Amino acid sequence: MTIDAHQHFWRIDRGDYGWMDDSVAAIRRDILPPDLAPLAAACGVRGTVAVQAAPTLEETAFLLALSDDAPLIRGVVGWLDLTGDVPAQLARLEHPLLRGIRPMLHDIPETDWILRDDVLAGLRDVAAAGLRLDALITPRHLSVIDTLARRLPDLPIIIDHCAKPRFAGDDPGDNWRAGIAALARHPQVSCKLSGLANEYGPGWSARTLRPVFDHVQGCFGADRLMWGSDWPVLELAGDYAAWHDTAQTLAAELSIPERDALFAGTARRVYALDITGDTA
Repeated sequence: MTIDAHQHFWRIDRGDYGWMDDSVAAIRRDILPPDLAPLAAACGVRGTVAVQAAPTLEETAFLLALSDDAPLIRGVVGWLDLTGDVPAQLARLEHPLLRGIRPMLHDIPETDWILRDDVLAGLRDVAAAGLRLDALITPRHLSVIDTLARRLPDLPIIIDHCAKPRFAGDDPGDNWRAGIAALARHPQVSCKLSGLANEYGPGWSARTLRPVFDHVQGCFGADRLMWGSDWPVLELAGDYAAWHDTAQTLAAELSIPERDALFAGTARRVYALDITGDTA
């Protein structure tokens, strides 16, 4: 069994996907659970974590409503205004499948925005509610998230897309390596093996992505690393089955328990997913 720890749904006429310009025309269409179901089934995916793609409470409510009728969705990572009344927003979003929140940090010009006093107060409320922070970051944020993890040790942090390494050929860079190693020293930080096809671009493969995989696996271990598709954004660079197969190839030398953790167990534990009747 596999858990997809990172995928998206959207309905275009909701009108809050400001990033959907002509550069992503290939995925600028309604994407809903029936579209993912056959792709997931073909790869043995029994559950997913649906992640926000718009910075609005309304989109989070949309995802939570989808989960009521889509058993494939096992958890939702939404959005809220961390500078506002976080408890009131969480009350509005109350739902048994809400598992975390994700500010779209890579779109915020201020690199250390998340360390502002008002944002930290909001994150303390998030932690107190038993939720997690998905960190949508690039390498410029690595030291900032390191500081955040030291200041809020009770907040679980999940690094999306391996922090989007900037490839120079096949090399993700020494600064990225050092930043990932620093984050892995915090026991409450975990990482998603996701988004790498898009970051690398044409020519991505198990060979070209091996340096990233080996480093995050070496730093976090399989018990803090989880596979995610980043579908349908993935369609801009490849397809669901190809990325799943590539991840399996990357993990081929791991032990069976390690592979089970990477492809299901870590996501189940970190996000506290209820997979009743299934085994990882």
